[in-house]
Amino acid sequence: MLPRDVISTGSLILRPPAEADAEAIVMTCGDPVTARFLPVLPSPYLPEHVRHYFDLAAAKWRDGGAEFAITENSRYAGSIGVRPPDRWGVAEIGYMVAPWARGKNVAATAARAVTDWLFDHGLRRVELQTEVENVAGLRVAYKAGFREEGRKRDAKQVRDGRFVDFVTFGRLAGDAVAVAEPYLPFFEGGELTDGVVVLEPLTAEDAMDFHRMMAEPSVAVYSVGPPATLEDNERRCRYTGYWWASGQRVELAIRDAASRAFAGHLQLTQVAPALGQGMIGYSLVPSHRGKGLMTRAVRLLVDWAFASTPLHRIVAGTEAGNTASQRVLERAEFSREGVHRELFPQPDGTRADDVAWARLRQDEPAGRKS
Repeated sequence: MLPRDVISTGSLILRPPAEADAEAIVMTCGDPVTARFLPVLPSPYLPEHVRHYFDLAAAKWRDGGAEFAITENSRYAGSIGVRPPDRWGVAEIGYMVAPWARGKNVAATAARAVTDWLFDHGLRRVELQTEVENVAGLRVAYKAGFREEGRKRDAKQVRDGRFVDFVTFGRLAGDAVAVAEPYLPFFEGGELTDGVVVLEPLTAEDAMDFHRMMAEPSVAVYSVGPPATLEDNERRCRYTGYWWASGQRVELAIRDAASRAFAGHLQLTQVAPALGQGMIGYSLVPSHRGKGLMTRAVRLLVDWAFASTPLHRIVAGTEAGNTASQRVLERAEFSREGVHRELFPQPDGTRADDVAWARLRQDEPAGRKS
């Protein structure tokens, strides 16, 4: 049994929920973000539902788990719960944050404190799971010192009937917890723009446009591997936030700044922190070609990477016959470094050469032209 302790951490006090929290809990559970990522909650969430929550919280304590209200300056800021530990000393935690307390590191602070408290009471391992599209939840896990351990495909069903993937995390009692700044920070304000093009994270709403572009013959001819289905591309778009938050890659929609129309795709992938290197790749919708948009987009992303991340070297590869892509890289101040012979497999069974390009952090632009 876990004791009904009160936990103090920074500006937060964690205590068992009380009747005085009822109105704030109703407001939090009725919030659209909470409802989206906690589909087990009734929707709409009514005052009578909070009575059931209090009963469940009491039962959780009786069964060996824990349920805390997170408070700051005596005001309800969220909830964090612990499922009763199993016979191997393993427990799972879950949390939600009130709308008025978001963006203040509340969940990460509470999750770390509760996990430390559980270890102090003899638990061996603490787990949590977060939907792959719940970027805020993912960031909480990383900030609270949890290690990513894998993904569960189509693990749970959400309100619109879809089955969604979950990312699993764990902390062991002996883990050293050193929480560093994210290797790939999110764009400040959510986007990059030079007034002509806009770069913002690829979303599920872009899946159809992205799919059409990738199936267009002039794009498909330079793709490696079998063509993806629309379902594959929608899943890819839903993973954008997870890949970014975990430091693996950045997947962007290129938009025309005036119309906000989808114009193409740009990615920073194969990120290798040990080398300080990442690779860019890109495709453009035919109707948006010939306007210098891709050159602008590549410059924006590379300039951001050198200003905001530890990356030292950005590389790119182009099929030897793809002169349009090579011109983009030349205009974006990349230098040609060599040729990888017969790298790209072709539909007729032959192989094409890859021309390798790179731009280094210390490379000075030689005078830009659109």
